[in-house]
Amino acid sequence: MSGLAQKVAQTLSGQGALAQSIPGFKTREGQTDMAMAVCQTVQEGGQLVVEAGTGVGKTYAYLVPVLLSGQRALISTATKALQDQLFSRDIPRLVDVLGLPIRVALLKGRSNYLCLHRMDQARHSPESALAGAQKALAKIETWAQSTHTGDMAELPGLDERSSLWPLVTSTRDNCLGSTCPRYKACHVNLARKEAMVSDVVVINHHLFFADVAVRESGVAELLPTVRVTVFDEAHQLNEIGVNFLGQQLSTVQLLELSRDVLATGLQLARGLVDWQVLSSQLEKASRDLRLAAGMHRASVRLRWTETLPEGVQPEDWLQAMRFLVQALDALRDGLDMVSELAPDFQRLNDRTRDMLQRVSVFSEHPNPEGVRWLEVSAQLRMVESPLDIADAFVKLTQVPAASSAALSGLDEPKDLPFTTALDSPTGPLVEAGEGNGAGQKAWIFTSATLGDEPRLRWFTEPCGLTTARVMQVGSPFDYGSQASLYVPEHFPKPGDPAHVQQVAQLVTEAVTVLGGRTLVLTTTLSAMRSIGEHLQSRLDAKSHIEVLVQGQSPKRRLMERFREGASDGGAGCILVASASFWEGFDVPGEALQLVVIDKLPFPPPGDPLFEARSQRITRQGGSAFADHALPEAAVSLKQGAGRLIRSETDRGILVVCDSRLSSMSYGRRLLKGLPPMHRLADHQAFLDAVAELTKSATKPWTV
Repeated sequence: MSGLAQKVAQTLSGQGALAQSIPGFKTREGQTDMAMAVCQTVQEGGQLVVEAGTGVGKTYAYLVPVLLSGQRALISTATKALQDQLFSRDIPRLVDVLGLPIRVALLKGRSNYLCLHRMDQARHSPESALAGAQKALAKIETWAQSTHTGDMAELPGLDERSSLWPLVTSTRDNCLGSTCPRYKACHVNLARKEAMVSDVVVINHHLFFADVAVRESGVAELLPTVRVTVFDEAHQLNEIGVNFLGQQLSTVQLLELSRDVLATGLQLARGLVDWQVLSSQLEKASRDLRLAAGMHRASVRLRWTETLPEGVQPEDWLQAMRFLVQALDALRDGLDMVSELAPDFQRLNDRTRDMLQRVSVFSEHPNPEGVRWLEVSAQLRMVESPLDIADAFVKLTQVPAASSAALSGLDEPKDLPFTTALDSPTGPLVEAGEGNGAGQKAWIFTSATLGDEPRLRWFTEPCGLTTARVMQVGSPFDYGSQASLYVPEHFPKPGDPAHVQQVAQLVTEAVTVLGGRTLVLTTTLSAMRSIGEHLQSRLDAKSHIEVLVQGQSPKRRLMERFREGASDGGAGCILVASASFWEGFDVPGEALQLVVIDKLPFPPPGDPLFEARSQRITRQGGSAFADHALPEAAVSLKQGAGRLIRSETDRGILVVCDSRLSSMSYGRRLLKGLPPMHRLADHQAFLDAVAELTKSATKPWTV
């Protein structure tokens, strides 16, 4: 056992520093096994993929060996919430307990930081005249005087959905870079500067792929500054990646360009160009393009295999695209007249030309090696992407250490606060490591859910990690005694209109006994709304059960209210949700004791990306259902089921309202992917189990 392995084993043991310093820390065999595998990979280099079940303690399992190794490391997460948790809680706690002289930096995407230049311009924007905007701007301006980081997450009361958010933050499109008058005080550049001199940099997957997307070659810019890269919540890598590694054009981008042109033109060149006309032409062209996509009841993805998306009226679409080109051409000509007056106009001109280039791309035939679709909701987004991130990741993970460049920042190299780091082929941040593999980079990928079979091919193949070392670490929880599974076989099939009502009735029947404490996960927004409306109409104020429905309040507020649960001794809540609540929603304790899933989460068959991937598998001789649809459903089901048991003392029931789980042959594969819960035989056994939960609760609910 190497010196590092001995340190890691001792740290995680019952007599180690963590057990002595962190209340509630327990030695877990799975955690130690994972930590040893991470330790070996850190020393020797290569790729390690670890599926670590709920309760293993995977965060410490990778942090302890990485921090003790002394290697410079990059840690990437799927969500900003976990990113903040790592930076603000987990890493500082370990650094303190282990007494390590480690400097840690937090890097988020550019739009998460206050842009001082755009804040100065915000009061000239039409949006600033909206009700309450001036007061909110004054609050931001006051905060700007005291913040050291400029991280908008530190500013309470301003939601990311606020119309003011894009007015006071920047994007890669509208950032002026080194020509900005507030460049030296720029919070983004100060964050980069901190990262340049730090030992551990915490980012998120979106930022990672944003960096990959702007490279002109396979030589990495951000990642080779470290020897160790860890991806937590790695199961989201492929889906996040394909959205960055392609081309996109949206009406949001066009409308933001229109707004920025008007505000900048009126402030810096009033009277020289008719900014009102140019802005309104682009705004109208953007809205007409959205209308040309047709009316849809919900957000949809339209296939796009030829020059036009399916389902649009050809004449309307082509005319809308022509008008868009005309509006962008006129805007470019107007900006050409004033581009020398201020760097703001030159950047607007660059954005306009970039939009014209993208319109040209989406006016031609799709790339046969990828997939193109039109995403239609309140806005419109054209997307052309690769089918997966395998090619990009193979290039990244096989870059030789000698070609390392220094940390480049979030976007363009020209924006770097320092240039000396780029002058050296290895940069000042690359350090030698312990062991014979010190020159080879270590790549570690981990999540609670990475597949439904031992090789975890659902994750490794689309990520180009087919030669990686794969490891599965089971959960330490005793699911047989802590959790039960009920599949109501008397329910109509999911396609039957009566199915949703049956789900809602089952939830109503259970919560009147349990008193809330229930999460309902749906596979569609329409089912979510129907079940939510049913419960809200049946469970009125007299029931003392609050029914929360996704979309009726901000996500953060819904999670906070649900976690409060029965903390006051009264009833808990019911949360009916879809999409993002299937994962990352952590509610340990008695606030959540029943999880109801409306049906098996198979991918929507009409989704263009799913279809393109299925067609590729069929061409390669595989089965689109067995090799793609079924693993996708297994992983999603596993994620949803994972919301139920979050600690050694939790108890609860999982209900999957889809008889196919019992009646179809593939149901055995899906069941095998779930934790080994006690199976409830029938509806009466389910009701008895619900009643038993109320008896064992520390704060029993009463009407």
